[in-house]
Amino acid sequence: MTNRPHDGHRPQQKLPLQEMAEQHVPRMPADYVEPCQSGINPEQRAAQYVEAARQHHAGEEPYHPVLAPAPEQPADFIKYKKRPGRIVKLMQMIMSITFFTAILLAGFVMYSRYQVDRPGPLRKAVVFEVKKGQGLGAIAESLEDKGIIYDKRLFKINPATLRVAKKLKAGKFAIPERASMQQVLDILVRGRAIYYKVTVPEGLTSQQVVGILNKHPQLTGEITEIPPEGSLMPDTYQFDAGAKRSELLAKMSRMQTEFLNSKWQNRQPDLPVKTPREAVILASIVEKETGIEGERRRVAGVFVNRLRKGIKLQSDPTIIYGLVGGKGKLGHPLRRSELNKKTGYNTYHITGLPPTPIANPGRKAIEAVLNPARTRDLYFVADGSGGHAFASTLKEHKKNVRKWRKIEAERRAEQKRKEKEAEAQRLAALKSGKGKKEASIPGVSLKKSSIPDKSSGWNNDIPLPTRKPR
Repeated sequence: MTNRPHDGHRPQQKLPLQEMAEQHVPRMPADYVEPCQSGINPEQRAAQYVEAARQHHAGEEPYHPVLAPAPEQPADFIKYKKRPGRIVKLMQMIMSITFFTAILLAGFVMYSRYQVDRPGPLRKAVVFEVKKGQGLGAIAESLEDKGIIYDKRLFKINPATLRVAKKLKAGKFAIPERASMQQVLDILVRGRAIYYKVTVPEGLTSQQVVGILNKHPQLTGEITEIPPEGSLMPDTYQFDAGAKRSELLAKMSRMQTEFLNSKWQNRQPDLPVKTPREAVILASIVEKETGIEGERRRVAGVFVNRLRKGIKLQSDPTIIYGLVGGKGKLGHPLRRSELNKKTGYNTYHITGLPPTPIANPGRKAIEAVLNPARTRDLYFVADGSGGHAFASTLKEHKKNVRKWRKIEAERRAEQKRKEKEAEAQRLAALKSGKGKKEASIPGVSLKKSSIPDKSSGWNNDIPLPTRKPR
């Protein structure tokens, strides 16, 4: 390498190799990368710097010496990794299993939530029945069979189902169309079941009550024995589909007994009825005599006054029961011949109460007998308006009877007039050729009048006016 003048005065002195290398280092190009590797002494490194600088100033390719590889480390310097123990491996495996299980469980929960909340397959609202004693598995299978839910297995393992499995109740439930699995579950647990009902009116005999129950299509079982007269409580009863008739009868009897016992404790003192059974007998007569709530206590007062005085009750409904028994209805107006017929229930002939109730009285009739109106009335008769006219003397009662018979005569005359008009219209229609269908007047029947005339022996068979105690 030639010496170049330094500062233009004297030639550059030859420097030691190390100093020359250090002097040329700052002049190396910016993109020069030092080819420094381990295993090269300082003198070799300086020589490399000088040669690289020379080649750079000469315009040659930079020199990159092939350096010797670094010497290997002694064997005693090699560090080995310690292998994990069995406990560590077990813990790692448990953590891995737990992690993947958590992922699967989260996915299952999300899938289940989707299946539970999405609309169901039901395309039309139906009535679903849960039978008594039916388990969760049977209910789920029935829901799937009827197309209400998609998957019975998911319904059974659903956490919400498991929490309320014991609260599922029997009955019939209305399931709307497209109801989700969650909605179906809520209906079966919290919804109102579809109940059926049967109404037993006041004043029916036990035989008539049994007939009503036998005709109801949602009741099951046979009634082998007619309950005692007066032992049933008239009311409207609700029941599930498939309920037994005998169980419903037992419920009616239990309610009547409980009500009678509760009211018997608060009865008026010194009543002529001395036992709860006698109270039911008299209440059944009051029930048959009037259906007007405001009259029951006054009608009961009339019978209580007559019992106290030893006067015969002379109640027409007792005559009818003595003739037809549990059938209840006579089928025609009471005739004089029937009035004179002696039976164990004819209160025109016997003194005091009949041997048994003649019907099943309601709550109001029982209350009226146990707390009757305090009056001096001994008689009552129909007044033509649906109610009754009451009297405390026979003279006043006869006056009321005459008024009632006059009203009855006017009604019979009006009925005959309408029948004659209807018959005349029918004949006129036949003559004009338009009588293929019978002409009629609204509210008028063309059947033969049930009112007998004199030519048919009216002295023996004429319907009596509504005769009350006289």
